[in-house]
Amino acid sequence: MKISLKGKTALVTGASRGIGRAIAIAMAEAGADIVFTYNNSKDAAEKTRENIIDHGNMVTAIKAEISDERTILDLFDEIDKQKIQIDILVNNAGVILEKPTLETTAAEFDHLMGINLRGTFLTGREVLKRMKAKGIEGRIINISSVVGSMGNAGQVNYAAAKAGLEGMTRAMAREFGSRAITVNAVAPGFIETDMTHVLPEAQKEALLSQVPLGRLGSAEEVAGTVAFLASEEASYVTGTTLHVNGGMYMA
Repeated sequence: MKISLKGKTALVTGASRGIGRAIAIAMAEAGADIVFTYNNSKDAAEKTRENIIDHGNMVTAIKAEISDERTILDLFDEIDKQKIQIDILVNNAGVILEKPTLETTAAEFDHLMGINLRGTFLTGREVLKRMKAKGIEGRIINISSVVGSMGNAGQVNYAAAKAGLEGMTRAMAREFGSRAITVNAVAPGFIETDMTHVLPEAQKEALLSQVPLGRLGSAEEVAGTVAFLASEEASYVTGTTLHVNGGMYMA
C-alpha cells in the first residue's frame, strides 16, 4: 500500500530533528507540502527544510515556542496570512526531564507540562477551529509515549503529560468525529533519538531488556505510522493510540 498525501498540507511541530524531522520527511515523500515549527536550532531546522525541498515539496519553517499562547496565535496568523490551509496536524514538539519525583520542582513540572500538553492543546485548538470553519476532513495526530500507558520511574511529569495527551486525543475525537476530522495518537517506545541519548546507560539497558523485538526503534518507523494515520486509508480510525514500541507495552 503506497500512501499518498498529494494535495495536502501538513503542520508538524518540533520538526528540526529526531522523530519530528522523520515525520515531516515522510509526509513530504507521500506528496504533502509541509509547514513545520522549530524552537532553538535554526541550523537543524534548515537541514529539515533542505531534506523536504529535495522531494520537490513546498516547505515553510516558522520559529515558535509551543507552550506560549501568544506565540501560537501569531503562528496561525502567519499561516493565515500566507493563505495556507492545514489539512494535517502532527503535534510532535516535546521535551523530557529525567528526575525523581522528590527532586522535581514545581517550575520544572509546569515547564514540561506546558510544552508537552498545553502546547498540544493550543495548536490543536487553532487547527480544529480552522478545519471546522472550512469544512475540512482533517487529520490530527498527537505524538505520545509508551510511558503514558505504563509509567516510568524518574519521569513522573513526562508520563503525566503523555497520559493527559491521550485523554485529550480521545475527547477531541469525540467532539469532532461528526465533522469527519479524525484525532489519534502515536506512542513510540524506545526510539533512537536525541532524547534517548541523554538517558543513563544502565537505564537504556534496563529498558531494552523489556523490548521483545530486542532493539531500538527508528524515527522512520514512527513516521510511517503517522503517515498512515494522516492518509485516506485511516479514515475510519479515530480516538485511538497506536503503539510503536517493539512489544514493550502490549495493549
